Amino acid sequence: MISGRTVSGRPVVTYGLIGLCSLAFLVSPLSGFNPVYGTGDALLGAQSDYFVRWGVVPATLTHGSPDALLTPLTALFVHANWLHLLGNMLFLHVFGAMTEERMGRTAFTLFYLAVGCLALTMYAVANADSEQTLVGASGAISGVLGAFLHLFPKARVTSIFPFLFFLPLRFPAWIVLIFWFILQGLAARTAGSGPGVAYLAHLVGFGAGFLYAWARYRRTDKVGGQTAATEGERQP
Repeated sequence: MISGRTVSGRPVVTYGLIGLCSLAFLVSPLSGFNPVYGTGDALLGAQSDYFVRWGVVPATLTHGSPDALLTPLTALFVHANWLHLLGNMLFLHVFGAMTEERMGRTAFTLFYLAVGCLALTMYAVANADSEQTLVGASGAISGVLGAFLHLFPKARVTSIFPFLFFLPLRFPAWIVLIFWFILQGLAARTAGSGPGVAYLAHLVGFGAGFLYAWARYRRTDKVGGQTAATEGERQP
């Protein structure tokens, strides 16, 4: 939720991406709401097939399978469960609107898709022999966070920290996002090779998003100061 700033138009692309991801999840076997996929073992089998068909399997992608070439794109719209979907969409809603406004709708769309595909592909290259399927928009959204850090470093972000008794605290965006980036780096160093969070994809996406914004907008004034307050975000 954004306050204290006049927005020239609705963030149509951000809302559209949230809608597409949500719709893709609801009609898939992953939500459990579509009776076409049955129940029990039939549903579990359909979910497994769905991941393999639309997600990134590093071993398949890096060995040049033609069927896998588009999976870095399709995987951006696949989420493993409700928590995965809601967490990603919350981050996209909070940070996407202002980034879209700054970049423009067309540029933001291309940026989101390109950074997301890059993050997933680089993760696959780094884990070329892995059979573990990778899905989710986290890499693309991490790119949005990186771009936001450069474009709006002084925007105020309200975060809730469980270890501080869930007190809502407001910090400049640069503090919150750099803290988030450090956490991703530490988690990437300790992550195993089995199922889990693709922290490397987050790091690649964040770095690519920041570098793109720096290269594209370094000669223009960044937006900051008291012009914006981003609220309603959970702990990054």
